[in-house]
Formats: sequence, C-alpha cells, structure tokens
Amino acid sequence: MAAVPSPRLVLHTSFRSSSSARLRIALRLKGLTTASGDVEEVYISLLKKEQNSAEYRAINPRMSVPVLQDRHANVLFPITQSVASLEYLEEVFPDRPALLPPLSDPIARAKVRTLVNLIVADIQPFTQVRTAAKVTEFGGDSVEWDKHWTTVGFKAFEETLQKTAGKYCVGDSITLADACLAPAVWNWEKFGQDLSPYPIIKRVYESLSQEREVIDSHWKNQPDTPQEFRQ
Repeated sequence: MAAVPSPRLVLHTSFRSSSSARLRIALRLKGLTTASGDVEEVYISLLKKEQNSAEYRAINPRMSVPVLQDRHANVLFPITQSVASLEYLEEVFPDRPALLPPLSDPIARAKVRTLVNLIVADIQPFTQVRTAAKVTEFGGDSVEWDKHWTTVGFKAFEETLQKTAGKYCVGDSITLADACLAPAVWNWEKFGQDLSPYPIIKRVYESLSQEREVIDSHWKNQPDTPQEFRQ
C-alpha cells in the first residue's frame, strides 16, 4: 500500500492566539484544511508555555505563534509573521480564492493592506499576551491597557471603513482585512465589550459571523481549546 503523503502545509497554532486565527480563517477560505489533507496543525499551548521550549525556539526564535511551513519549499523555512504567511498563501496558491484584490486594482489592494496593518501594527502589539504581562509587571492594569489601545485602533478602523466597506471590509468580497478583523473582535468580546460604538465594524463582523470558515476558525472551536474555555 502506498504511503499517504504528508500534508503540504504545517501550521503551528494556539487556540486563543488572534494571529493564529488569521491564518486559520485564510486557510479555510482557500479550502486548505486538515480535513482536505493540505494542512497539518501543530498545537502550541501558550498556557503551558510550550512556546518557550528549546525545540520550538529552534523553529521560531521569537517564541510566538503562528508559524507556517511549506513542505514543497526547497527548505522548510518557517514563516514566523502572520502577515508574511497570509501573503505567502496568496502567492503560492493563485488557483485558490483570492483574499487580495487583483494586481490590476492597486488602490483596492492598498485599502486591504491599510486595514490589515491597522490591526496587526496599531492594535496587536499593544494587546498581545506578552505586552499585557509586562504591563502587569510594571504595576499597571493590563485589561484597561488592552481596552484603551483596542479602542484607539477600532476608532481608526471604523473611520477607514467609511471609505472602503461594502458587505465586508473592502467591497463585497472577503479579504485579508476581514481575516484580521474577526479575531480582533473576538479579543474585544473577551473583555465583555460590544461593537455599538463602531456600527460599520459591527455590520461587517455580523456578515463575517455567518461564514462557515470564520465560525470554524473561532477560538472556541479548535481541537486544542480546553473544555473549560468552550462554555
């Protein structure tokens, strides 16, 4: 009997990581899943500090998730930044549903990238776990810190959506901007916050919440989500 080929892609992920969730959403939208045999998921428990192990540090010196690897590459190079991974998927799977507008529309592509960076550059660095831990170490309130910087970022995102949004963040097709927005909203909801101050974000998120790929990517629905977090 012929050996079953290994999945092409390896995703090192953790259930509550919003950066990992971006990749989960994008992969599912492209039809690249564990069920299809295209992706192997390696679960890194941030709760158990597995990202700090010597074995994982050899893969990602930054000791964070996600990491994307492609077995079809000449070297199994670990892509350790989520946006680099998202754009890699766009480039190596041109036959799959695109999450960036076509090259013929550079303005639309710039809109998507602007919104992506409002999340990953202006919100994420302030609200990630390691930053919150350092705020607490310095005697601050990490929850209020997180809510403050998410509020600042969401205000800018909302105003930008006034110029870009249709059903989704940019027009009526799901893009990388939507793959980044949904996990940011999940983090916002973690603190008991709602989206009423951001009506366009709310409307776009409600559309995204109907998409099976987004539902399946939610942190509560992951194989590595502890049972006590599924309630």
